[in-house]
Amino acid sequence: MTEAPRLDPAALPVHVAVIMDGNGRWAQKRNLPRAVGHRQGVDSVREIVTNSRDLGIGHLTLYAFSTENWKRPPLEVQALMGLLKTFLQGELDNLHRNQVRVRCLGQIDRLPAEVRSILETAIARTADNTVLNLNLALSYGGRHEITAAARQLAAECCSGALRPEEISEEMLAARLYTTGQPDPDLLIRTGGESRLSNFLLWQLSYAEIYITETLWPEFRRDQYLAALADFQGRQRRFGRTPEQVGKP
Repeated sequence: MTEAPRLDPAALPVHVAVIMDGNGRWAQKRNLPRAVGHRQGVDSVREIVTNSRDLGIGHLTLYAFSTENWKRPPLEVQALMGLLKTFLQGELDNLHRNQVRVRCLGQIDRLPAEVRSILETAIARTADNTVLNLNLALSYGGRHEITAAARQLAAECCSGALRPEEISEEMLAARLYTTGQPDPDLLIRTGGESRLSNFLLWQLSYAEIYITETLWPEFRRDQYLAALADFQGRQRRFGRTPEQVGKP
């Protein structure tokens, strides 16, 4: 049995973002319907949320459903929406008890009415929780998010409330879904693909990227700890030299 890596509690990422990839491939490798892979992936969600809270990570963003995912076969989309509904219904009491705050990043109005209602209930019920912010990226697209923020700034300029020369990075960031939260320190992508897939394009500017061949249904505590240990081995310079950072 492999010994779990030793982590420095003071050097953990404040915000972890995850592209949960590989559910379909996990199922196909076993000659199972893709929906089975998605169901198995819910167990990984549960475990990573629990471990994030226990480790003291303050923000966790899970890429659950992209704007592009609406193009998938209708039956698969229906299955994914059903899993979201089941997850929220089954986990809400536990999330609330453990001080997890549920938030949604994305076009919530595009979700089926029943799913949207349950999600809004979860958001309202957990609004005062403070231990872990769980951001569910649903019907989410990074380009759409930035475009919407730019459109809002343009409208404020047209109304006279703002002058174009006053627009700053901070102003645009304040109009994104993640307003009030720190940008992710670490992006984990399972399934081995090396792309951002239109995910948090603004917020991931300086995130450390960790890509693993492990498919999402098999990404559990040990794999998560390995990703966090890798993060702690990185030197984050933010444009400075190693000498300025003060580490070898």
